[in-house]
Amino acid sequence: MTDLEASQRAAVVAEARSWLGTPYHERGRVKGAGVDCAMLPAEIYAGLGLIGPQDPGYYPPDWHLHRGVERYLAAVERVARLVDAPLPGDLVMYRFGRAFAHGAIVTGWPTIIHAVKGLGVIESSGDGPEVAGRVRRAYRLRVWS
Repeated sequence: MTDLEASQRAAVVAEARSWLGTPYHERGRVKGAGVDCAMLPAEIYAGLGLIGPQDPGYYPPDWHLHRGVERYLAAVERVARLVDAPLPGDLVMYRFGRAFAHGAIVTGWPTIIHAVKGLGVIESSGDGPEVAGRVRRAYRLRVWS
């Protein structure tokens, strides 16, 4: 890992922690006001210049329950690649319903930061009650590949 990558990863973790306590809000993307699990990583990575701005368009809150279309995962795979073991700053995706529909930033596996309905942005275990038993995949930004 280069010094640049190490500093970028540290910046991702620090920025993710600065979102802690932000309420959960469908399609929200404003620190302190509201964010969902898709827009949290998008805003963190884009805010640090690691990916371009993300505009997912309208998506209903239950899109993943009725269709197996990997809408969120397709967006992730445009900017990241699948890895076996996540490092701090990487993204972990979880399957909810019929698709991978929940994203979290790794702070040091298995610890993650994610936006959870009813809880807001929290730091918890990647195997904790909010995601226990879910199929998961880890992704690394292509800028670090």
